[in-house]
Amino acid sequence: MGASTEFLLHHGYSILFLAICAEQVGLPLPSSPLLLAAGALAGVHRLNPFVVLAIAVTASLLSDSVWYCLGRRRGGRVLGYVCRVSLEPDTCVTEIHSVYARHGERSLLFCKFVPGLGTLGPPMAGMMELPVWKFLLFDAAGALVWSGAFFAVGFMFRERLEQLGFAAARFGAWCAVVLASALAAYVAWKYIQRRRVYRKLRTARITPVELRDRLNANERVIIVDLRNPAEWREGRIPGSLQIEREKLDSVVSAFTEAEVVLYCSCPNEAASARETLRLKRRGVRRVRPLQGGFAGWKDLGFPVENYEYSVK
Repeated sequence: MGASTEFLLHHGYSILFLAICAEQVGLPLPSSPLLLAAGALAGVHRLNPFVVLAIAVTASLLSDSVWYCLGRRRGGRVLGYVCRVSLEPDTCVTEIHSVYARHGERSLLFCKFVPGLGTLGPPMAGMMELPVWKFLLFDAAGALVWSGAFFAVGFMFRERLEQLGFAAARFGAWCAVVLASALAAYVAWKYIQRRRVYRKLRTARITPVELRDRLNANERVIIVDLRNPAEWREGRIPGSLQIEREKLDSVVSAFTEAEVVLYCSCPNEAASARETLRLKRRGVRRVRPLQGGFAGWKDLGFPVENYEYSVK
């Protein structure tokens, strides 16, 4: 058996429970190899398949329920926090909003299969005030589908996994070193990739204080809210226009001579920075992202108002 299989064999179901909890909390520690190993062990009658799946679903529900409650109480702020510790922080907020807008609670059935989105599904469901019973039903079903898929692969290919395990066992500790090094290299590569993206998106920001002073002085500033429609219920910066990013091109002609401020909810204002660079290429000379986005504005206690209209 492989390293993860031997680990499960000696330490039992508790290791699987802790590993799944850790992954669902948001730590970059994939539990899928352990589920594969559990399937292989069940195939040779060393683990009970029903207990394995029950543990996987229970561990997922416990972690996901915490995120659901936080999302229900703290809203979009929780999504931003999760994305800051994610390996895909500049895109995950936007993607989970898009996925949930299209599929609703059904997204809980498959989001665990999508890298970077599995941890975000439960807080998004809480933010959208999905009823508790419906969340538990869909989340449990999604956890069963996700864990069952990896378990089934391990069960079906148990002989191949066993052969790989015997080959790896000959190298002893070197196998663990290689696996740990591969994980560390992956995390380092994603971090470097993230920094490259941020350097590319580096552009002058306008601070919330500067924007507030401009508004108080009655200067003409077009403020554009690029957040997903799911976040609009949290309010807006007074006078801002809600324009979905894919519809921004339809009104770009009105921005060419105006001063434009864009804001979003992505870490490091990634979405608004991207749109800033794109609008500049389209001829909009005076456009800047808002530093800290909507959360930064709200944290300073600046006024927030409900939406009364939208730009379609």
